[in-house]
Amino acid sequence: MVSLGGLARKIFGSSNDRRVKATRPRVESINGLENEMRALSDEALRARTEQFKADLANGATLDDILVPAFATAREASRRVLGMRPFDVQLVGGMVLNNGGIAEMRTGEGKTLVATLPVYLNALTGKGVHVVTVNDYLAKRDSEWMGRVYGFLGLTTGVIVHGLSDEQRRAAYACDVTYATNNELGFDYLRDNMKYERAQMVQRGHNYAIVDEVDSILIDEARTPLIISGPLEDRSEMYNIVDALILQLLPADYEIDEKQRTAIFTEDGTEKLENMLRAAGHLKGESLYDVENVAIVHHVNNALKAHRLFSKDKDYIVRNGEIVIIDEFTGRMMPGRRYSEGLHQALEAKEHVQIQPENQTLASVTFQNYFRMYKKLAGMTGTAATEAEEFGNIYGLEVTEVPTNKPVQRIDEDDEVYRSVEEKYKAIIRDIREAADKGQPILVGTTSIEKSEHLAERLRKEGMKNFQVLNARYHEQEAGIVAQAGRPGAITIATNMAGRGTDIQLGGNAEMRIAEELGSMEAGPEREAREALIRADIERLKEKAIAAGGLYVLATERHESRRIDNQLRGRSGRQGDPGRSKFYLSLQDDLMRIFGSDRMDGMLQKLGLKEDEAIIHPWINKALEKAQKKVEARNFDIRKNLLKYDDVQNDQRKVVFEQRIALMDGENLSETVAEMRQDVIDELVAKCIPENAYAEQWDATGLKAGLQQHVNLDLPIEEWVKEEGIDEEVIRERITKIANDAAAERAERFGPEVMTYVERSFLLQTLDHLWREHLVNLDHLRSVVGFRGYAQRDPLNEYKSESFELFQALLGNLRQSVTAQLMRVELVREAADAPPPEAPEVFGQHIDATTGEDDFNEGGFGDAEVMTRIAVESVVAPEDRDPSKPSTWGKVGRNEACPCGSGKKFKHCHGAFA
Repeated sequence: MVSLGGLARKIFGSSNDRRVKATRPRVESINGLENEMRALSDEALRARTEQFKADLANGATLDDILVPAFATAREASRRVLGMRPFDVQLVGGMVLNNGGIAEMRTGEGKTLVATLPVYLNALTGKGVHVVTVNDYLAKRDSEWMGRVYGFLGLTTGVIVHGLSDEQRRAAYACDVTYATNNELGFDYLRDNMKYERAQMVQRGHNYAIVDEVDSILIDEARTPLIISGPLEDRSEMYNIVDALILQLLPADYEIDEKQRTAIFTEDGTEKLENMLRAAGHLKGESLYDVENVAIVHHVNNALKAHRLFSKDKDYIVRNGEIVIIDEFTGRMMPGRRYSEGLHQALEAKEHVQIQPENQTLASVTFQNYFRMYKKLAGMTGTAATEAEEFGNIYGLEVTEVPTNKPVQRIDEDDEVYRSVEEKYKAIIRDIREAADKGQPILVGTTSIEKSEHLAERLRKEGMKNFQVLNARYHEQEAGIVAQAGRPGAITIATNMAGRGTDIQLGGNAEMRIAEELGSMEAGPEREAREALIRADIERLKEKAIAAGGLYVLATERHESRRIDNQLRGRSGRQGDPGRSKFYLSLQDDLMRIFGSDRMDGMLQKLGLKEDEAIIHPWINKALEKAQKKVEARNFDIRKNLLKYDDVQNDQRKVVFEQRIALMDGENLSETVAEMRQDVIDELVAKCIPENAYAEQWDATGLKAGLQQHVNLDLPIEEWVKEEGIDEEVIRERITKIANDAAAERAERFGPEVMTYVERSFLLQTLDHLWREHLVNLDHLRSVVGFRGYAQRDPLNEYKSESFELFQALLGNLRQSVTAQLMRVELVREAADAPPPEAPEVFGQHIDATTGEDDFNEGGFGDAEVMTRIAVESVVAPEDRDPSKPSTWGKVGRNEACPCGSGKKFKHCHGAFA
């Protein structure tokens, strides 16, 4: 019986079919202009760019000029690259221009498709960002497609790791900018740590096309991008705790692989307490006493490092460093570090040098970064399974674009064996059979460890003619992938997501020409050699097709159907024949975690013999259900992360917008005066409550508050004794004296210096308080979940308390800035005095970047002298006058306060600094 929905789809077509059908009239219009475009000279074709810009300036919309612009870009591509976009590629380009996701199979030319909407949107002059998954693809695509944009009179830039700010600024100023998601995110964060508008490198977020959009906006969106700075060294404690963990038995802890959690049992906790007490590291009676919170942090991370993280699967040790392996792509991520001490625990486990922990200086999630773009689009071979998430979080609609030629790949049912050993025997037998008949084979594995295990088994079987493509050989990957379609070629790959190079049957002619004829000069001889190589490629292609095309053989199912589909999609490009098959065992991670015990018992009862496999479509459906469960759980994790980050994001926007306003402000004296007035009003209201009797006034508290926050020593006790005095009179007197003191200081400094001093203090204090606020939010996030036990919604609790913390941040900002500006004095230093070194900061997330804090102290005066802010200069303790804070210079927050109170500076005069 056909359902109503199924009947409607038969009559009217699916919503996807209707979206594709709606593009056909425009495709026909673009085709209708083709002869006209071909008749134009190169100069006339290029001149159309200026005409389009003029049309837009005169009120035309991008939609108005889409047809002629696409026709122009298509002709430019044909002339420059020798590639004419197919009709289905025009459809993909329209989906991208409309701010949607184009799902296009591998080999359908997504890189070329992007040139059409990129050219159209770059005509606005506001910049277009094309986002790739790695630096190699950013460079390659910018050089390759940049030829088309250059031909049409547009500029192209590329952002990769290691560029200076000047180079980045120039690249962002181009019409089209290619960059990785990490570089874009870190540049955004670093821009919001700069102290001058001119130092910022990005120029806004107009339009972005994200390549491998599922990898970037879903897989990599589980954790935020973080820029951090180092804290004090605690490496000794990591080593001590690591040695203790090795003495524990399996009964001392519980591991949940499905949830990726590790906790101590009661016996394990008691054993740890005894060992820590014996070593002199336990304060009080219990491990969970408040003074042992740091120890708990260390032991929990050490347990995770030993029991949840495996060498050569989750990370590798290279050059004495722990390098994380991306669980989705199998790639190394140099520079990325696990946060909250986990990376240090792994370093202790592997006995390599332990790097110091870091403090978060700025952070943002990919979800909130990419939602800043006015228009966002994406392309990938596998998005349909995640359509709900793309719609819910990003407002992006997924459109499946038809293939240029029908898909001929045969997807065979999975083969399920009882043991891993039986599975590998069957895999090697199948690889040998396929290789013997000349069929190219792509073998997919889920980790480096498993790919190398399979490689070793193949060697023992006497099969040595294969390539291993995993994180250890990242640099060679494009070359290996390019030739993986040769007859009989065996390629073992950890994951094929985002490799960026198609597997062409017979091999890749362009790569082979570059490799074999790279140094040969252009001329008849080179042309003849090129023709021979292309002819050989065609011969090899025919041979590979005769053998059945590319055979994708997967050794295991991934957690996500999408990753499996990416692997499968490597076969059958552009109508080529091919096949795919997955080999599984009941001992595989996915099968083991999702209840294979019952299945094993059932198979034994059915009499499944050794080396026999069970093959049935029902097995495929059962596995798909297990994968859907994992996908749903991962979606919930990301959705939950986003709900909490949305709260922080609202505050982040306020702070970052305020920073830009401060950098742009010519005269900040009004802002500073308002802050000073607010501080005075708050002090007066606190110490002289409304409608209170004079004997209830806290004159001593007001005097002390004014000394601390406004640097004024006023006879408040005498004022309150005056006849008929009230709070308004006192407030006006304080305000006048404070304003006069500020005006006198401003006159001494001069307007230019005073503006610089005010801006510096405002920005530095705002940054300092924002960093402390991020730490507070992290702590709040880690404990707010427990509110659920009291029948209170943790998210609502987080919202309300984070708002209170933010209000406190703004209050502290007013007090701190006022206190500093009412104390600041100037000193003169020799112009050649070396400036203090800026602290090193670095990014934490996938393929993380290392950069420097751009704190920049400006100079004034002539060539011989430079004026610097006294409170930032270092002064010897014996040169400090306890009664004159202006002589203290920079005081460490944990130093004794120079005033002689006996308190730490951060609890005394530095409480709000």
